[in-house]
Amino acid sequence: MFLVVGLGNPGAEYAASRHNVGFMAADELHRRYNFSPFKAKFDGLIAEGTIEGEKIYLLKPQTYMNLSGNSVVKTAHFYKILPQNIVVIHDDMDLPVGKIKAKIGGGSGGHNGIKSIDAAISPNYNRIRIGVGHPADKSGDNVANYVLSGFNKADKQNVEHNIDIAADLLPVLLTKGIAEFSNQLGMKLASK
Repeated sequence: MFLVVGLGNPGAEYAASRHNVGFMAADELHRRYNFSPFKAKFDGLIAEGTIEGEKIYLLKPQTYMNLSGNSVVKTAHFYKILPQNIVVIHDDMDLPVGKIKAKIGGGSGGHNGIKSIDAAISPNYNRIRIGVGHPADKSGDNVANYVLSGFNKADKQNVEHNIDIAADLLPVLLTKGIAEFSNQLGMKLASK
């Protein structure tokens, strides 16, 4: 059993923002793998499905980014899902648009959603990091405005392509682990 979490902020005003890449990925997984309808539960929207014979709970926390850990810990505790069976998909400003990486654990890179989850369950979960680039001026207000703004057309296409790749390869992560997922991710990105 796995918990797959897409990070974002609720509300139409944030729907197409860089910070909502995790929600976009969750929506693609939901569509592609025929999950049940999303239901409000555990301070989030949750759906159930099966990928490669593995039961999956798909979660979009509705607590706003800074409190994402509250929803994740409630869901993980209720379904008794350990951190090694949690996959969090999120935007990453340290990666340029067009890049995507995966890892277990590590630092938050200043991402408040990741900080919140780390504090709630430990940092030892799977992460799929989708690059959104960063503003030239990295001061606080500029960063906040940047992640809450939308993509230009080319960047949007790149991000959507990377979400497709992550969705294609998620079964690999679930059945063979993050190392094989990363290996196949590298091959797909090299060939795009």
